[in-house]
Parts: sequence; C-alpha cells; structure tokens
Amino acid sequence: MPAVMPTSILPPPERLLLGMFFMCLASTLFPMMNGLVQVLSARYPSEQIVWARCVAHLIVVLALFAPHFGFSNLIRTTQLKWQVTRSLVLLMSTCFAFVGFKYLELAKAASISFTGPFIVTLLAWPMLGERISVTRLATVGVAFVGVVIVIRPGSDVFHWASLLALGSATCYALYQIVTRRVAGKDRPETSAVYSVLIGSLLMTAVVPFVWVPVQSLTDACLLFLLGVFGGLGHYCVARAMTYGPANILSPFSYWQMVGSVVVGYFVSGKLPDSWTWIGAGIIISAGLYMGWRETQVTRPARAV
Repeated sequence: MPAVMPTSILPPPERLLLGMFFMCLASTLFPMMNGLVQVLSARYPSEQIVWARCVAHLIVVLALFAPHFGFSNLIRTTQLKWQVTRSLVLLMSTCFAFVGFKYLELAKAASISFTGPFIVTLLAWPMLGERISVTRLATVGVAFVGVVIVIRPGSDVFHWASLLALGSATCYALYQIVTRRVAGKDRPETSAVYSVLIGSLLMTAVVPFVWVPVQSLTDACLLFLLGVFGGLGHYCVARAMTYGPANILSPFSYWQMVGSVVVGYFVSGKLPDSWTWIGAGIIISAGLYMGWRETQVTRPARAV
C-alpha cells in the first residue's frame, strides 16, 4: 500500500497537483470502464464480462511486475488466507457492480458507490478495533440519507439493481479493510496480483458454461480494455496517494460523478434526474466534511 504522509507536513504544490491529476485520471478511467460494461452487456452475459475484466487486469499486472520480480516471487505470500479473501470480496464487488450496470444509470450507480468510505468507517470498528466518534457516526448517517434519496425505496423509480450497487460498495469496503491487514506484511506487487488472481481462476472455471462467441475484433478489444481501464485506474489511485495526503486528494475521486454523467449520456442518452443530483450532493458533502474533519482532528496531534 502507498505511504500516506502526515497532513501537518504538506508536500510542495507541484506534487499536490500531480496527485490531483492522477486521482482525476483514475476517476475518468472508471466511468469509461463502466460505460463499456453497459455496452457489452447487451451482447454478452455478465459472467463473461467479469471474466474478461479479471483476466485482462491480471495480464496487465503480470506484464508490469513479473519481469522484475519473477512469477514465483510475486505469488509468494505470508498472508494466503487474507489474500484469497481479498480476491473473493473484490470479485463479489465486481459481479454486483457489473450486473447492476445493466439496469442502472451510471450516475446513480456512481452515487451509491460513494458510500464506500462510510461503510469502511462502520466496518473498521468491529473488524479492526478502530474507534468511531459521534461526529463521524453522524456523518455516516447523513451519507446514507443521501443514498435513500438516490435509491428511493418503495417509490415507482426504485430498481432492485440499486441494492446490487450498494452490495458492491459494501464488498469493496471489506476489500479495503482486508487490504489493511496485509499491508506491510506482503509486498504491494503481490497484493496487486492476488487482488485479481483468485477471481480470474474462478471465473475461468465458470465462463465456459455461459460463453458467447466474441462477435468481432472490436468487441475483443473492448473486453480487454475493461481490465486495462480497471488496472490503470487502481494504479493511478495508488500513485496519487504517493504525492499527497489522502484527506486532500481523496475528494477528487468525486470527479467520477462528472465522468459517469458524461459517459452515461453517450451510452444511453439519459441524464440523472434531480433527486439523483440531490442525493449525490448530500453523499459528496458528507464525504468532504469527513475528510476536512479528519484533517482538523489529526493535525494538532501530528504537529505535537
């Protein structure tokens, strides 16, 4: 995992700008990947699309790291149980998300995914023993009010796929928590490989039962681009965190909302309704406040 510098010692402005650039780039790549999922879902089953996403990502990671470390060193781990768990929950997150993208607007799915940090806050308490303050708990509550506004359960616009998006965010939160357990015990490159290794093996066993022949070279390229966009997006997030504090750079991930609106419009010709904008605004505002509050609380302690 990338090292995160204290907020009391800010890097030079040019390094912060690089961090902002990489975070915005990641938040551009993810909506592009999600848009491809929506396009390909009309012709291929979700299992095949998830398989392409995992395998292409694995190929990209191995191409980057195997020449330097060697394959045997890359897969050598002291945390096999947790690495397998990481890969499984990330696979579940991907499956939930990709099925959800078949039915949801990208902007709505992105809004729900923004709840990930709040779910991490809740789960880190029982799983990692990290205490949660009343202020942070209240912020989590406000964020989930925003989710209810976006999903609107019980209304005519409610879609069951919204629950898949929420399940994807929950699984990804679990992935982040388990990643904390292996950080510092396995090399980051090993964790990067295991994040998609188990998922690739499992989906390779499943995909022959649902396989639909790839219709064109263009579709083959699009399927491979799923892994390229996903892998590069995760790399850009990790790279961004090496240039500045997470509290300063993480809010730039909300650029994904803009990218989701633009890509969603090109794919489906639809724009989010006003309630989706309101709910997304509440979630994003809660996230920005939590980041600001964390900065204010930790800065005096770190300065001392």
